[in-house]
Amino acid sequence: MDMQVYFIPGNHDIGYESIISHKPEVVRRYVEGFGTRNFRFTVGKLEFIAVDAQILDGHPQENLASMTWEFVKNVSADRQLMPRVLLTHIPLYRRDNTYCGPHRSSPVINQRISRSAVGQEIMYQNYVTEESSNKLLELVKPALILSGHDHDQCTVIHESKYGPVVEHTVGTVSWQQGNLYPSFMLLSVSNSANANVSAPEDALLSQLCFLPMQTHIYIWYLSLFILTILSLLFWPTSGISFGHYLSGLAACIRLYGGMFRGGTKEKSEDENCEYEMMWDAEGTMHLVKKPLDTPVSRQTEKASVERGNAVMRPTARKNISQEMKISMNVDINADVGHDPNKLLHRASKSKTKIIIQRLVRTFGMLIVIAAVNLPIYMMLLFKDWIDK
Repeated sequence: MDMQVYFIPGNHDIGYESIISHKPEVVRRYVEGFGTRNFRFTVGKLEFIAVDAQILDGHPQENLASMTWEFVKNVSADRQLMPRVLLTHIPLYRRDNTYCGPHRSSPVINQRISRSAVGQEIMYQNYVTEESSNKLLELVKPALILSGHDHDQCTVIHESKYGPVVEHTVGTVSWQQGNLYPSFMLLSVSNSANANVSAPEDALLSQLCFLPMQTHIYIWYLSLFILTILSLLFWPTSGISFGHYLSGLAACIRLYGGMFRGGTKEKSEDENCEYEMMWDAEGTMHLVKKPLDTPVSRQTEKASVERGNAVMRPTARKNISQEMKISMNVDINADVGHDPNKLLHRASKSKTKIIIQRLVRTFGMLIVIAAVNLPIYMMLLFKDWIDK
């Protein structure tokens, strides 16, 4: 389905009066590419009036300024059969430090008009002057005003002869314009035949829509990229084995399961005790555990009585100490024949080799990740540009 798109000129498109008067080719180029600067159109039961606000406060004798005001007068002369929405890039006049509502994130910008030294032509302005704003409100009689230029949200109410008029200054849709919370406005227009000028709220509804905070998205991307680099650099070459963790967990489960398991306890062969059979008066047999009375021959060998305990006897200690001395002598004698500088050189060389291997592995993995993700990213980025 074909969708009609309308363009409103801004100061980044054609500039202000000082540029337009000296470089008329700028306006001609805009008209050739985007269409007329002042126009009107109807959507549903709503009429939109778009004006070129960059030259509203210019010299009335100038051709472009007079053409814009002539267009506004023609709109005013026509009979108003439906509510009107005024579209202008530069917002209408407001007092300094005017409260802009809860959706604004940046400080309020006050009025500033810069004029050239020669001819007093406008070089820059934040808002339309108070005189031109009142004239627009009187001639167009809008039910709603939509403007931009400020790059941030601002909702104000203008007082006119025909009652209060709400103006929504819509923030930029790009976070690169100095606003970290980009947004756009959705305008719903009624197609009912009952819409009239006296009740414009029944004919249109406006909804401010915020986009995700783009800087948070890029910070998240950067964090994931750094985490990926660190993981590739320091990941063990042999991988991480979870087998011993699982086996330890299974052993703990079996241990605690045996502790809390009910039933008859079996006799353990490793216990240093004996069992004696005894009968009670009713003839039931019971096993009674009694400790063994095993004589201990020497005090030094007392610890070796219990089964399963390791004992180091004096003779064993002597043999082990002699073996340790011999092994130490062998190691010392073996190291005497080597040059310490050569050993350090070999160690540094092996570390350099490991670092190079890890860097090569990381670079290879990054190439694989990029080869998989870049085509997906490009398809998602340009999918809306494909002509259907």
